[in-house]
Amino acid sequence: MLSWEYPPLLVGGLGRHVHALATALVTAGHEVTVVTRHVPGALLEEHTEGVRVIRAPDDPPTFDTTSGNLPAWAMAFNHTLTRAALRAARTGRYDVVHAHDWLVAHAAVTLRDHLDIPLVATVHATESGRHQGHLPAAHNRTIDDIERWLSTEAVRVIVCSDYMKREVGRLFDVHATRADVVHNGVDALRWRARPRAVAAARSRYAGDGPLVSYAGRLVYEKGVQHLLAAVPMLRQGFPGLRVVIAGDGPYRRELEALASPGVTFAGFLGGHELTALMGASDCYVVPSIYEPFGMVALEAAAAGTPVAVSDTGGLTEIVEHGVTGVKFAPADPAALAWVTGEVLGNRDYARTLAQQAHQRVRTDFNWPTIATRTTTVYRAAQATDAHRVSREAETLLAHVPTTRQPAPV
Repeated sequence: MLSWEYPPLLVGGLGRHVHALATALVTAGHEVTVVTRHVPGALLEEHTEGVRVIRAPDDPPTFDTTSGNLPAWAMAFNHTLTRAALRAARTGRYDVVHAHDWLVAHAAVTLRDHLDIPLVATVHATESGRHQGHLPAAHNRTIDDIERWLSTEAVRVIVCSDYMKREVGRLFDVHATRADVVHNGVDALRWRARPRAVAAARSRYAGDGPLVSYAGRLVYEKGVQHLLAAVPMLRQGFPGLRVVIAGDGPYRRELEALASPGVTFAGFLGGHELTALMGASDCYVVPSIYEPFGMVALEAAAAGTPVAVSDTGGLTEIVEHGVTGVKFAPADPAALAWVTGEVLGNRDYARTLAQQAHQRVRTDFNWPTIATRTTTVYRAAQATDAHRVSREAETLLAHVPTTRQPAPV
């Protein structure tokens, strides 16, 4: 597997996904190597939780990404990632290379060609989707091109929802027979916080009223601005209401300027802190404008918290309104305030939603099941690739000139 983030480096949900999938595949009896980015203090190579982890250090030249020049940095990163992966390949035999998103595309295609093994790509999100179909700058268009190229080069494309299957089909012309929907998963036990930690989070963040929380990257498409716009409406019905925004990102300063009384920006919370915040909340809100899946909604459900989510993307598929959560129209603060208020104002209703969501997480979104489905995709990729190689060999042989034996004298 190739991923630009992996513990201890976690930027968003992708790193947690790759970690959980890798360890679940190992538990199922497979050998997994993850090649990823190095971070200070981490080993260049180690076996952890059964996974062989190779971490590629950055080359000395630095790239300023503040102006949006991420493709240039990614190209440099792919050089060091490729070298690290090829060194790893000297001491192992691999059946599939699995690329996670565009940031590792060049390394993935190089490994496919060098090792002569099939390439599987997971498209976690698209640049077009993140910008609501608008690609304003050159770097946005470059990322879109790389996503299209990776989707074309991969023998199988994994997506996390039916919504994303339609999106890669529309944007990148990935035929439905070549795309596989494999949902993201959640380790339900990991997200069940200890009562003492929940009580501490409650004491720290909540006041006399209910506690609402959000956790994730602070970028425009996550829709936190609409949650902030709903806060004054919510506080009319619940004067003591507090809202905690956990996470960081380039949009943080603008969001802080929009915040009203009762809102706390907690910064990035990891591990037990985030679990405790979710467990302490009376409602967890996912206000995304664009959301390919919405794994954080499942994590909150695993923590035992009722969820309110935008009725968009993958969230539409994983939350059933009035059964496992509540949904509201995206980019509609009034609708957000209304359904969240219904949860906050009826404890029995909230408890039922949380219980039913928790049960569905354990049944439908567990990692062993997702690892099995991913293995099925790998086998399909191997079979398809073997058929391709066979066809190419037949074509090559058909063009080899036949050597005629000299006629007998």
